[in-house]
Amino acid sequence: MSYVDSFFNALEIIDGIFWAYIGFMLVVLSGFYFTIKSKFFQLKVLSEPIKTIKQLNQNRDSSHGVHPIKLYFASIGGMIGLGNIVGVITAIMLGGPGALFWLWIASFCGALIKYAEIFLGIKYRVKNKEGGYDGGSIYFLKKAFKSKWPAFFVSFLLCIYGVEVLQFLVVTDTIVTVASIPRHYVIAMMIAAVLYTGIGGMKRLANVCTVLMPVFVVLYVSMCLYVIGANLDALPGLFKTVLKSAFTGHAAVGGFVGGSFLIAAQQGVARAVYSGDIGIGYDSIIQSETQNPYPERQARLAIFALLTDAFVCSMSMSVVLITDIWHHSGIKPSDFVAKALGFYFPHMDIFMGLILFLAGFTTIIAYYAVGLKSARFISPRLGGLIYIVYSICAFSIFSYYDQTKVMLIMSLSGGFLMLLNLCGILKLRHEVKFI
Repeated sequence: MSYVDSFFNALEIIDGIFWAYIGFMLVVLSGFYFTIKSKFFQLKVLSEPIKTIKQLNQNRDSSHGVHPIKLYFASIGGMIGLGNIVGVITAIMLGGPGALFWLWIASFCGALIKYAEIFLGIKYRVKNKEGGYDGGSIYFLKKAFKSKWPAFFVSFLLCIYGVEVLQFLVVTDTIVTVASIPRHYVIAMMIAAVLYTGIGGMKRLANVCTVLMPVFVVLYVSMCLYVIGANLDALPGLFKTVLKSAFTGHAAVGGFVGGSFLIAAQQGVARAVYSGDIGIGYDSIIQSETQNPYPERQARLAIFALLTDAFVCSMSMSVVLITDIWHHSGIKPSDFVAKALGFYFPHMDIFMGLILFLAGFTTIIAYYAVGLKSARFISPRLGGLIYIVYSICAFSIFSYYDQTKVMLIMSLSGGFLMLLNLCGILKLRHEVKFI
């Protein structure tokens, strides 16, 4: 066994322990605490979509920041990506069908963690020289711990996390396979596109995501609903399998190695956190750019964004489960959904290439913009330049790695971010207003 293999084996053990015990308990218990404290506030918000939208357009300062609705698309641009199509499939491969149930639980509980995080991120934001705002977890952590070091450490982790190597790898693989273009050319073109959009700041990010995200969501969800509709008779059995596997585990079948309910919970929660950015800090930095001065109004919108993310995750997992494609072995995580949809739609290699590009590119540029802001927080003079050089190297190197290994790195870095940010949120919990 090589040193690289030993390193990734060690990371896998750490990742398993963290999400099976620490991460799982943190998300569920913290989310449950806010749910009880707020009297199930997320349900109230979801029942008042028109009120939320109207409030966002009231008292806006159009001279500073980004339009609140555009930030919604920028938010889901970062959340809804390949994690919803590829990452959640690894949850099924490792945790079985029960991972879907735990993803629902984590998303429901995590909705108010996300609300609290964005509320605090906007409350402690400051204006910047570019006509926008700097806010998010970086700024409320300084208040929570009365020290700048936790904020600097989170910024450093966000710089690593902001270079979304998993999504970059999958998009690169897809373009190379579909278009038969040499890998190094694809890598160069992708890096150029990411740099152009990411360096343009939150306004350019919001404009790009406002155009691309509706196209992706409508196209992808429509295809998934068609497949589910064609298998309605299998739906009751699917729900029964998901619930049973969530609490008892699942025996090995095909490409799935089998595991306990603890593994299902670990995988479901980890993928919900990764896909929905629950407690990680990315979304609070983006939403802090809002033109609306009231933290609770933009934070309300984040609950809808997380619901959208969880719905797309559910579509992917349901399609793979209901078509039984998850029983098959020797398939890459990025190919499961394509093969499932391929039973019902022709030319899925081309269509899936388009879908994966739309999903992956918006997430890559959203996280990149956040990473760039974090780097400049660490060093206003050199942070941006160092981050750009680092990102070019990381994108190039990890484009030749196995998808599951790259997913492991993102899962662990996201876990540490969630741990630190949740500590800050809980310390400031009494400042969060559910209104």
